[in-house]
Amino acid sequence: MDLAAGFPATTRDEWRALALAVLRKAGTETGDAEEALSSPTYDGVTLAPLYDADDLPAAPPFDRAEHAARAAGGWDVRQRHAVADPEAVLADLENGVTSLWLVVGDGAIAPGELGRVLKDVYLDLAPITLQAGRRTAEAAETLLALAAGRGTPARGNLGAGAGDRDTAVRLALRCAAEHPGLRAITVDATPYHDAGGGDADELGCSIALGVGHLRALTDAGLGVEEAFGQLEFRYAATDDQFATVAKLRAARRLWTRVAELCGVGTGVTGVPGVRAGVGAAGPPGAQLQHAVTSSAMMTARDPYVNMLRVTVACFAAGVGGADAVTAQPFDACLGRPDAFSRRIARNTQALLLEEAGLGRVADPAGGSFYVERRTADLAERAWEWFQEIEAAGGIGRAAGLVSARVAATRERRAADVAHRRFPITGVSEYPDPGEKPPRRPRESGPWLASAAHDTDGGLPVIRYAQEYEELRDLADALPERPKVFLATIGPVAAHSARAAFAANLFHAGGLATETAGPGADPDQIATAFAVSGTTVACLCSTDRLYAQHAEAVATALRKAGARLVWLAGKGSYDGVDACLHTGCDALGVLRTTFEALEVAR
Repeated sequence: MDLAAGFPATTRDEWRALALAVLRKAGTETGDAEEALSSPTYDGVTLAPLYDADDLPAAPPFDRAEHAARAAGGWDVRQRHAVADPEAVLADLENGVTSLWLVVGDGAIAPGELGRVLKDVYLDLAPITLQAGRRTAEAAETLLALAAGRGTPARGNLGAGAGDRDTAVRLALRCAAEHPGLRAITVDATPYHDAGGGDADELGCSIALGVGHLRALTDAGLGVEEAFGQLEFRYAATDDQFATVAKLRAARRLWTRVAELCGVGTGVTGVPGVRAGVGAAGPPGAQLQHAVTSSAMMTARDPYVNMLRVTVACFAAGVGGADAVTAQPFDACLGRPDAFSRRIARNTQALLLEEAGLGRVADPAGGSFYVERRTADLAERAWEWFQEIEAAGGIGRAAGLVSARVAATRERRAADVAHRRFPITGVSEYPDPGEKPPRRPRESGPWLASAAHDTDGGLPVIRYAQEYEELRDLADALPERPKVFLATIGPVAAHSARAAFAANLFHAGGLATETAGPGADPDQIATAFAVSGTTVACLCSTDRLYAQHAEAVATALRKAGARLVWLAGKGSYDGVDACLHTGCDALGVLRTTFEALEVAR
């Protein structure tokens, strides 16, 4: 069936001509419509406004054959637990969760508590993934002893990482020899994401970490195929849907390339320092992926919006082909998640799998001109970064290089957040000034996944919303909320758009606003300002009315005690200190306003 039948044939050049005409009519002077409408990502990948068959890679990496088996049952719903709560664990497993991710260590589950936490858990049915940091050896021994005592095989991942390579090697050798359903090592790329890195940063570092593990395992005597079978990769899934889909697809392509170079199953190696296995078929070199919804994207303010972020991230992880997905509770930024938030987290995945049927389709994005091109471009950038790390001596010797690159990406994104080019709903955009966040116990614990990272590597842990939220916290802590007076000029129809824009910006910092109302008399506006009790004002009106009244109103406000006078829009007028407009440094505006209000930060 030809869906294009009956429609006239069109070409890309015709689209370019039409788009160029629209751009010129809108006042954009350009000779290339595609270039004018394209945008770069933090990874240097250019996103075009239009894709067609010419954008497909020479050999599209369709993942459908690889993931056809998964399509029958969907992905593994893996829920994270950071406190010894057997009832919560059972509630998850009885209501759709298929495996557990247990955080073990100081401030979390003690190794000695694993028996109590897993008392009623069938270890042969529910795989267990550990995250224990420096206590990995102790936690792993406890879990293995628990399984042995019950006479059941252990399944899952012991969670050893690059922080203790000797422990990782020892556990991998044991798993390969004694526990065929158990992997020893988690290649965790989320610390690079949670430090502010981009997708290519995260991917390149993960491949470098994986190759480092392969070298250590094969040096210890494992065949290369056995070494591949001991690794599981963990990536962050964000509410940037297509970025997450492309990242997970690109990760598999990159790891498949490593497997090819290592000659998995062939006895040929292409990576220096990695010895090929001899005579062992072993598992294929396909990457086992665990996607966890991003900690960096989560907000403490308007936390219910996190439900939407997590839903989109889970959807993207499923479409991207993750083997296991963890949905973080929406209130994880506030303290220990309660039963309601954990229920919402697991039901998010249940809806996607059971109602939407997302798990019944293998690689649903495969063949999309846009997704295939973005996957290929991202994989290329990540491979280049991986090669740069290898040239520096590998991930263990490239800490400074990695830290500098992640910091550069973090700073670019931070600038976009500050200028609201990277919008955060409920925080930098559409904040609720009367919000009453849900209360959670303030007991310490790694409730957000990023809180369990080992920060000895020098990488910070950030959230995109944190600088706005710090200002909100400062405003909330004061006996009386700081206020900005909106000096509206003219009728409501003239000033409402810019007054709403200004109020939205000031509310993002926790500042209250009071409006003068309709009118253009400078003395009346100044009197209302004096009654408001603040020392900061913002003029709001149209450019035409600014030309007639801005200077007179600003002068009257100064006489009434205004220390700082903003103007919503653009233009230079006597008495006006600076302007706020789309694309301005909103965080800079808020900090300057706090200083003028003499609120210490």
